[in-house]
Amino acid sequence: MILFVNMRRSEFESIEDLMLGITCFEPMIQVYKTERMFDNDLTEFYKRLTKGQQALFMFHVYYNHAIRSLTELYWWSAYFLAQPKIWSEIKSGLQYFKDDTMLLFIDEIEKVLKKYNQPSSLMEFKVTREDLDRNQELLDCISSLNTILHKIAPSTLKRIGIYIRTNPDEFVQMED
Repeated sequence: MILFVNMRRSEFESIEDLMLGITCFEPMIQVYKTERMFDNDLTEFYKRLTKGQQALFMFHVYYNHAIRSLTELYWWSAYFLAQPKIWSEIKSGLQYFKDDTMLLFIDEIEKVLKKYNQPSSLMEFKVTREDLDRNQELLDCISSLNTILHKIAPSTLKRIGIYIRTNPDEFVQMED
């Protein structure tokens, strides 16, 4: 069962590009959250998605957490980086949407986190949101990256929306 969003053609045609990806993501995250109560494995859920939906899902899982604040950008980036398969899927999703700018951002945050010896697995994960309070240099780096994220995010959301608009069969079940 693929998780398409049901949408009237008129709504699909009138929704802003910036909102189209968000609208297509919402049903997926609701199903994921519901299923996660019974099975904590992302793999089975993920297999049911189209390639485009996988890219959209991974981007939004990261973005929706990271965009909230400087601290959340730091913590969630470290958390996902400590899960190499998920981090790789986030990057693959950005490659799928051909978003080189956001992909460069992801590479930069990865470099910063590795420079400050962030864990490479959840077994070693001891990152706290208070780490930034204890390391001014790390705080400065993450602060700069946070500014960049907020600057480039709208173009990423628009790019994703344009992709969905030109490839609706990967995301939307049209209701006429």
